[in-house]
Amino acid sequence: MTDMPKMEIPDALRQMAEKNIEQSRQAYSQLIESMRQAQEMFSRSSGAMTEVALELQGKIIRFTDENLEASFRVAGDLARARDMKDYFEIQSRHAQLQMHNYALQAQELGRLLAEAAQKTQPKR
Repeated sequence: MTDMPKMEIPDALRQMAEKNIEQSRQAYSQLIESMRQAQEMFSRSSGAMTEVALELQGKIIRFTDENLEASFRVAGDLARARDMKDYFEIQSRHAQLQMHNYALQAQELGRLLAEAAQKTQPKR
């Protein structure tokens, strides 16, 4: 069986990708910080927001943050890939890990929603 020729990714392209990833990460960090500040202001000013809703909102923000950080990490790893084999291995590992994380996150959100539903049921 013949080996496929290696397709090298040029250094200049990898460096440009890494720079773009870093700029995106900085913009994302500013957005998340603004969201957190808005959440804090809203929770202080609204007596109607329940503890469960705040916890759910906090979890969603945390999961979004974790998922985006994982995307930034894989983008950086992909930008540093030396060849297409390395590129596809990185992508495959990331996909497997994220599917596992998504399942855990869905379970956690489901648990919180079930708790919220129980708390809103009229007491008998």
